[in-house]
Amino acid sequence: MTSAASDPVPESWRPALDPVLASPEARRLGGWLRAEEAAGKRVYPPRGQRLAALAMTPLDSVRVVILGQDPYHGQGQAHGLAFSVRHGVKPPPSLVNIFKELESDIGLPRPATGDLTKWAEQGVLLLNNTLTVEAGKAGSHAGRGWDAITDACVAAVAASGQATVFILWGSHAKKKAGRVPELGKGAHHLVLTAPHPSPLSAHSGFFGSRPFSQANAFLEENGRGAIDWSL
Repeated sequence: MTSAASDPVPESWRPALDPVLASPEARRLGGWLRAEEAAGKRVYPPRGQRLAALAMTPLDSVRVVILGQDPYHGQGQAHGLAFSVRHGVKPPPSLVNIFKELESDIGLPRPATGDLTKWAEQGVLLLNNTLTVEAGKAGSHAGRGWDAITDACVAAVAASGQATVFILWGSHAKKKAGRVPELGKGAHHLVLTAPHPSPLSAHSGFFGSRPFSQANAFLEENGRGAIDWSL
């Protein structure tokens, strides 16, 4: 089935997403996105990359969920993984702060790349709350219908029965996953919350939150193996 993003839904996610994609809300989102593009507005990431997080991290392989807000809105930045940019693209300030915390937490030096594909391939679902944005306009596609789709992704992971770490940065992420324990149906999850890594809020508790070491300790305790956070 094709999603509202006009990208095919990866097979492992279809049972969770097909019902919501058939909803009027999802159809309105798809129609609105097509109209925006037809009007000449630049939408990031481009078609074919909007469900990259789901394609790279099948549902049954998710060990960690890192929840962002919406894609980067600069040209050539967003490629479908929350907080990630392609190799060779200058890491935006939020990603720089993530790397600072990575070094402080587990001693890894700042990576030479901002491409987080290696994390995604190990079961780190890098999911934004809203999966598209208009060029140069942060938050411009919020409230257009993506929430129901990404809520279904979070709910599917929480209900999967496998111990999972949910890393929630910022108020949007915290609100989204507020029902994680309820959805777990007996599964033991670890929910880590902190301010967003943006320069506006990182010094309010993001720095020093130690999400990477806590995630790995929990995963190892539950027999799911540690993530190699190096890039």
